[in-house]
Amino acid sequence: MPARRRKLSNPLALTVLTTLWQKPMHPYEIAQTMRQQGKDASTKINYGSLYTVVQNLQKHGFVEVTDVERQGNRPERTVYGITEAGREEMTEWLSDLVAVPVKEFPIFETALSLLGALPPDDVVRLLKERLDALEVQVAGGRGVLDKFRETLPRLFLVESEYQLHMAEAQAEWVRGLLEEIRTESLPGVAQWRRLHETGEWPPDFT
Repeated sequence: MPARRRKLSNPLALTVLTTLWQKPMHPYEIAQTMRQQGKDASTKINYGSLYTVVQNLQKHGFVEVTDVERQGNRPERTVYGITEAGREEMTEWLSDLVAVPVKEFPIFETALSLLGALPPDDVVRLLKERLDALEVQVAGGRGVLDKFRETLPRLFLVESEYQLHMAEAQAEWVRGLLEEIRTESLPGVAQWRRLHETGEWPPDFT
């Protein structure tokens, strides 16, 4: 079943809704809470646009003003809370994201689809650089995850586990592709090499 078309599609809006689901907050507190809970590691968060996101949520009836805080000479702070419509939207939107696979377009996939434009030896060198970076990322991710496991329930670490697993899977796949290109056991590597040496397209490439 396809995901429903949403009035708001920015994942930051969903993150704001789930943050306000915890309790009413003013935008600055929303930003602080998202940082403290590590949401910026799994969602692209532009804190400068946070106020606009909150205003859009209010326009669609998903959040509402619950209070205006005044402290001394400081500017007023508007506190927002999630509405019943916001709770329904949050639940349906999050459920769709969990249940319905969506074709995404990671930039690495784009690069792989265009790989033939680089000479094989360059690709070997570049994939080796990527593999080295992935191995550092995996090692660091394991260390951070082990540290967090000492104080946090696993429920709050599943996205970090997923990120680590995906990095490990990518590293394993890159390692295999790298070896196939290096040893020319990948079909078409010889023609690929000749293409860059002669500038002529092999017949089976066209």
